[in-house]
Amino acid sequence: MAPFTQGCGAIFTMHHVTAKRPGAFLPNQHLEITPEFLRVSVERIRRNGYEILALDEAVDLLKSGYGRKRYAVLTFDDGYRDNLEVAYPVLKELKAPFTIYVASGLIDRETELWWVALEHMINTNDALVLAESGTGEGIPCRTVDEKNACYQRLLDFLTTEASESEQRQIIRRLAERYDFDLSALADRMMMNWDELRQLSSEPLVTLGAHTHGHHALARLSDDDARKDIMTGVYRMQAELGRKPKHFAYPYGNPVAVSARDARLLADIGFNSAVTTFPNVLKSVNARNPMMLPRVSINGHFQQEYIIDQYLTGAPFALYNAARWARGGFGVRSGVSRLFPSTR
Repeated sequence: MAPFTQGCGAIFTMHHVTAKRPGAFLPNQHLEITPEFLRVSVERIRRNGYEILALDEAVDLLKSGYGRKRYAVLTFDDGYRDNLEVAYPVLKELKAPFTIYVASGLIDRETELWWVALEHMINTNDALVLAESGTGEGIPCRTVDEKNACYQRLLDFLTTEASESEQRQIIRRLAERYDFDLSALADRMMMNWDELRQLSSEPLVTLGAHTHGHHALARLSDDDARKDIMTGVYRMQAELGRKPKHFAYPYGNPVAVSARDARLLADIGFNSAVTTFPNVLKSVNARNPMMLPRVSINGHFQQEYIIDQYLTGAPFALYNAARWARGGFGVRSGVSRLFPSTR
């Protein structure tokens, strides 16, 4: 299928690069890859004949349609400290350029790593009570199966039923009730502005924007969406001395991204914006560089052959075909595990 599905390039998305964590309850493990697999991924991409380019050059090539050899872009979302301490030394040694999309509210410690906090609170308790009164039986999370079910139930509720504002209020209330320090979590996991300034001076590194509050833009009003985008731009400009040209939608899935958001970003003047819609780059993507697809390197699938398959584009063609087909013909559920919605 590769001659029909391969495309001209691929934008890879990652979050954490860290040693494999022990334990049976790891709902965010798909966002974590080891430094060894990062190295393998870069080597495998190159072995497949792809040149790893800086984001500026890749976007220019996509827009120009210049028919050179295929290319890949490496991106990291949010601004985790392990991007500096673990990923950067590997990529510097391999001379591989990469982009970090910065959620400025996480760097300012004004935004919550709610998906990580939720994992920790479920992991250390036998039940979670959401009621404001703090009474009731709550959602059981004693066993590993119960913890996974609890996490998925709350994830679905917080990202589809609760508003973005309610989502954060619920997390803060839970953190207070279960004595969990949200600020300490951000201090431990996220870079600060001094660390980002260090990276911004490195020729291999591009820093893009990722909003301020890490909200699903499509679930915000027009004014709130623009404010979240522009606050992130202003904070990066103030702290790093330059306006970001590239953008990544938080979460990046169809629930979190809309055509309105793409228009907002184009009006603001971004050169590109990336989603987490799973696909390789094709010439048609040049028509709307505010909605570029990405390939998620998934922590559950850290095998070399997965990179080869991704680069053919075939898994995404199968996934999208199954998605459109009524009932998915039994294919979608299996294939979609390769690229779940990222947080």
